[in-house]
Formats: sequence, C-alpha cells, structure tokens
Amino acid sequence: MTSVIDATRLRVLVVTARYLPLVGGTEIHTYETARRIAQAGHDVTILTTNPASAFPAEEWSDGVHIIRVACWPAQADYYLAPRLMRVITEGEWDLVHCQGVHTLVSPLAMLAAVRAKMPYIVTFHSGGHSSHVRTRLRGVQHEVLRPLLARAECLIGVSRFEAEFFHRRLRLSPERFVVIPNGAHLPEVPAVAPRPASGPLIVSVGRLERYKGHQRVIAALPHVLAQRPDTRLRIVGSGPFEAELRQLASKLGVDDRVEIGALPVSDRAGMATILAEASLVTLLSEYESQGIAVMEAIQLKRPVLVADVSALHEIAECGLAARVSLRSTPRQVAEAILEQFARPLIPPDVTIPSWDDCARQLLNVYRSVVRSPACVS
Repeated sequence: MTSVIDATRLRVLVVTARYLPLVGGTEIHTYETARRIAQAGHDVTILTTNPASAFPAEEWSDGVHIIRVACWPAQADYYLAPRLMRVITEGEWDLVHCQGVHTLVSPLAMLAAVRAKMPYIVTFHSGGHSSHVRTRLRGVQHEVLRPLLARAECLIGVSRFEAEFFHRRLRLSPERFVVIPNGAHLPEVPAVAPRPASGPLIVSVGRLERYKGHQRVIAALPHVLAQRPDTRLRIVGSGPFEAELRQLASKLGVDDRVEIGALPVSDRAGMATILAEASLVTLLSEYESQGIAVMEAIQLKRPVLVADVSALHEIAECGLAARVSLRSTPRQVAEAILEQFARPLIPPDVTIPSWDDCARQLLNVYRSVVRSPACVS
C-alpha cells in the first residue's frame, strides 16, 4: 500500500450502513479507501450501524476511528438509526462522505449534514436486492432522495454505467457526477491451470443473496457434469441465501461437487489463490455497479463469465469477459460454461485501478470540496 499523502489535514466522516466485519462490496470499498486516507495523515471516522449490538460501539482499526450506533429492526436491512443525526450534527468535520444510498442511513446522514451546514458527497454503490418488491420500488426511492442528492457537492459512481444511470434517473447535470472505480488488489499469485486429476474449477464469488445468481450456476451444473463429470463449483461468500443454495444443490444431486464458504476480508492471499486456480470465474448477478471480484479475476487473467446486465455488460463489451443472458436456461448457461472450458477468453493486459488510485481520487474530491464548498444553506 503506497502513500497518498496530502499536506492539508482533513477531518472526514464516512457514513455507511454496514462496515467490517460485515462483508460486501461497499464495506470492502470503505475499508480499503478509509485506511489509506488515514495512513496519509488525515482524520477519518467511520459512522455505521450496529445490528443487534453485535460489535463494539467504538474502536480504532488501521488508524480509522469507528463509531457504531444502534439500528432497527435488527434482522432487516432498513438500518433506521436516528442517533446518526446527533453524531453528525455534534461533530466537527470538514466534510461528510455517504457510502451507499439504498438504506435509511443515507437520507439521515444527508439531512444531518444539511442541518449542520457541512458539505457532503455521495458514492452510490447501487446494487440489486433479493426482494422483487424492494427492487421495483427503487425508482420511487431515488425520486424521494433526489432533493438531497441534488444538494451534494459531488455524486460518485464506481463505473461509467452507474454514473450514467443516475444522471438519467435523477435528471441532474452530468457535470455533477464523477467516476471513481473500485480498486482491485491481490497478492501476486501465478495463474495456474488446475491439475487434470482435479478437474475444472468454477468459482462464483459474492454475497449469498438471490439476486447474486449463484443458483444459476448450480442449476447449470448437472448439464456441465454430463460433459465434464470432474467439474467442481466453489461459491465464495456468506449471507442469508446459503440454506437455499445448499438445498438446490442437494435437490439436483450435485451437492458433492459444490463447496460453499466465505473467506475473511483480510485473507487476500486466500482469495488470490482461489481465483488463480479457477478454470472459470462467474458472476451471474441481476445487477452490479461494478463487481470487485470480477476485476480481481481479470487482474489475475482468469476467464470470466458474467450476466449481460448493468456494469457487467460494460466489462464484457470491453472484451474482458464472456457473457450470457439472464433469460438463459440452465442448459444454455452450461453451454456457455463448457465453451469457456474449451476456448477460454483470457483477459488481455489491461491496467486495473488499484485501491491507492481510488483513495487518491477520493482525496482529490475531498480537497476540492473543502476548498470551495457550494453547499446550499
């Protein structure tokens, strides 16, 4: 991790619904950037929720001050946390950075920043949801948030797709938006082909939610095994959909070929090893604002198969991954997998942004905001 130091010491409050040890794309992004910005000499505080009071209310980690407040309900992902507003309005921050917009945390944080006359910026971190009702209500949610988002100093998308999506949906000037991609950084591990005795290995990475599409790979596996009976599937992640995934594997008679389990977010060497040994990395998600695991697989030059949607379409269009329609049948998904076994699409040499790059670009935004805030009073 290289220094991204800047001479001006900033006091930054990063507000996010979830943080480590809970794991997801937003959590990883926040962790990787916050600790780098703190290492560069800035004061960084993360304000997050504490579902079921499972974690310390306050602690320091990697030079970052972490404050957790109670939220309700404990077993759902609304994250209603009224104390967020008090922490923000009673603190002294140069700016507030809202990481994510799809819970009740972001509107509370933006309202508090407006009340305290603090400049704030927002990174969308948009994603899918396993509830079809919640997915259908996203447009209404964005419309409700529009007045607060319009007051932000800067709106950040982690991909060109995401920035353009919200530019159109919010009907705001494209000049309000900046693209700062997630980073991809894994220890250098030689990309090795699996030994013939072990057979092809499919790796599907992501939180265990229905919309992430792990079940699509499991459903295709019997058709894959009919042609390549030595194939294995490793699903890397944790989440509420695990029991259903295991039941599906058992129902289809492939549970002996499927391994499901998470890795600690700090075990980057372990993730690098799994990806490097993969014959194919899959992400058949209904929606991704970028896809950190895909970028890491591309960094390691592993063949990747993605759903032809959202930011994953953008990656495939660049020739970095093969793609398959979400409307594909399990047999058609299997055919796409077998095609990659036979004629893998090895990603070309491309420069993948690092987390240092991501932190540096965020600091540039922070400095610009602090120098000339245009927050509406």
